[in-house]
Order: sequence, then C-alpha cells, then structure tokens
Amino acid sequence: MCTRTIVNRPESAPPRLPVCSHVPSVWPSAITVSPRPLPRPTLSAHSTSPSPLPPFPHPPPPAAPGPGMSDEGGAGEPLSDRQKREIAVWFLSNAPAGEIHYVAKDVRALLGDDAVYEAAAAEAFPEYNKAHLVSLELPDRSGDIIITTFGELDKNNYLDPRTAQVATVDHIKQTCTKLRPAADEELPSAYIEEFRSALDVELSKYVAEAYPKGVCAVYCTSGKDIEGPGADFGFAVVISAAKRSPQNFCNGSWRSIWTMEFNYELQFVDIKGKIQVDAHYFEEGNVQLDTNIDRKDSTIMQSPDDSAVSIASIIRHHESEYLSSLEESYLNLSDATFKDLRRKLPVTRTLFPWHNTLAFSLTRDLAKELALGK
Repeated sequence: MCTRTIVNRPESAPPRLPVCSHVPSVWPSAITVSPRPLPRPTLSAHSTSPSPLPPFPHPPPPAAPGPGMSDEGGAGEPLSDRQKREIAVWFLSNAPAGEIHYVAKDVRALLGDDAVYEAAAAEAFPEYNKAHLVSLELPDRSGDIIITTFGELDKNNYLDPRTAQVATVDHIKQTCTKLRPAADEELPSAYIEEFRSALDVELSKYVAEAYPKGVCAVYCTSGKDIEGPGADFGFAVVISAAKRSPQNFCNGSWRSIWTMEFNYELQFVDIKGKIQVDAHYFEEGNVQLDTNIDRKDSTIMQSPDDSAVSIASIIRHHESEYLSSLEESYLNLSDATFKDLRRKLPVTRTLFPWHNTLAFSLTRDLAKELALGK
C-alpha cells in the first residue's frame, strides 16, 4: 500500500512561472501517511493499472541543452518546439483529477504557440483520460462510457459492453461525438456474455449504492469466443467515481480495476484489484492526496448469477475496508503526522507553559518564565 500527501506552501516555494494552482507543483514537501494495517495480505504498491500515471510530483526530465545553452542555466538558445512539447505533455499528464482543462488553458497561454500546444494536447489527453478512467455520457443518453484500455478498439473508438455500442470520443473536449452498434466480432459469445452481464448487474447495484456519481463496466479480457463450458476466460471490472467542486476549491476521484481469471478445470476464480484515490484541495495553498493499494482474493466458480454475487461481495468488502482505513488515518492526521513536523522545542529551548498562561503578566512574567534576555 502506498499513501502520499503533498502539502505545498506557496510562501516558501522558489519563484515559478505564473500558472494557476491547478498546475502540478514541482517543489512539494511530502508527508507520508500510512493507514492502519489491513487484516488481509497486500501485494506490491507499485502501479499495475493499464495506464499508470507517471511518478508524481517529480519535475519533468531536463531538456538537453542546445548549442550555446549551458547546464547551469546560462544564456543560450531558446527551447526547441520538441522540448516545449515534451514539457507541456508532462504538465498536462500530471494535472490533478478533473483539472486538465484548467492546466491546458495555462499551458497554452505560456507556450504562445497553438501548433506546439495542439501537438502536446493530442499526445497527453488520451493517456490522461485512460489513466483517470474518465467517464463520458453517451450521445443517446443511454448511459456513460469509461475511457479505459480494456474497451479501446482504436485511438478514438471505445466499446461500451453494457449497451453493445461503440462510441467515438473526442479526447480533448472529453465528449462522445458518435455512436454505432458493436460488430459481432467485437462482442463476447452468448456463453461468456451470460457471465459478464450477470456480474455487471450486481456491480451496478453496488456502485449505485456506494458512489453517488460512480460508473462501472465489465469487460471480457480473454476467451470471449468460447461457446460453452470447458475453457478458461477472464474479465476486468472498472469502477470510476469523481467529485468535482471547483467552486469550493476541491476535486477528487476514486478508481479501481479488478481482474478475474475463471479456471474451469479447478473451478476457481482468481481475483486481483488495484484501488487508487486522488484528492486536491487548493484554497490558498495546494494539498494533494495520492494513495493506492493492491488487493488479492479468490472464490469458487459457480453459475453466472452465483459467481456474480460472490465476486461483487468480495469487491465491496475490499473497497469498504480500504475506505475505512483511509478515514481512520486522516482523522488522526492533525494529532500525529502534522504534530511530528513541528519543532520539538522553540528557539529558547524552553517549552511554553500553556497550563499557566492566564497567570502571566504579558511582559514581566513571560520574560522571566521563558528566560528571555539572558
């Protein structure tokens, strides 16, 4: 499990370009907070999602110095368009959840070159949308589609397995522009669809209950052409929920991906999951939460309906348990972690006598008690 809270203090940060608070900070003070240990064993905390975010908040790789440009930052030739594009891509890719358009506006203004910006946006937006599991409303308003590698048919077309439709996506505008029925070869067989749809129904109930603005989807990842019992197959469950409140200076997202392999010979279902939570609070400062955990479980293979109930129950258990551990950790944040950051003793090397403050004469007694002027 990996949890990281980033607290940026504007008054102590080095001079920087005049970008808004949505742009990822390059000079943070990092505070690591570990939630209480969970009773079940955990896997590696490293990202295993299909489109992991780049390490954050490290600065972008320094551009190679051009002719006449020294490593020490001396006078030299300006950055090339390629170098500008790479830096712009980094800023866009590391935008906090739900804030890429704010970052894009500032990046475009700083670049002052529409061609460079458009090249950077064309590269960064698709990866950002997949990494953040952005959900978009379908044109016919029949539901939402999640931008994920599991449903990606090509760069701009994504499968919605629930409605058996393919949506064409404008990544930069984050909208669905067209919709068509999925072809037979893009869909699983009737046998696999029975398992997939049963799991989708159970997970939809859970997500509607647990996440006010959550969406989910179940994708077949292997064995989609199997016509009957006797072979293995696999699914991927994607859950995405977002909270957008820029007027209150905060945004956040919950993303979880669960993969399951159905082993017919052993009548066994192996389940692995990754949960990632991001939050950003930026009123008169910049506080960011970035936490993730890997989980593992299993169940027996049963009928489509019984398997769906069992798998949904396992996912509910792990996600509820992790949320509880986060809540417990952050309730104690001010009493533990932040307190440990403070200086143990003031400059006078004397603890302030808080228990007796009412009895002090503000000048004489305080000076005497704290040994000031000696």
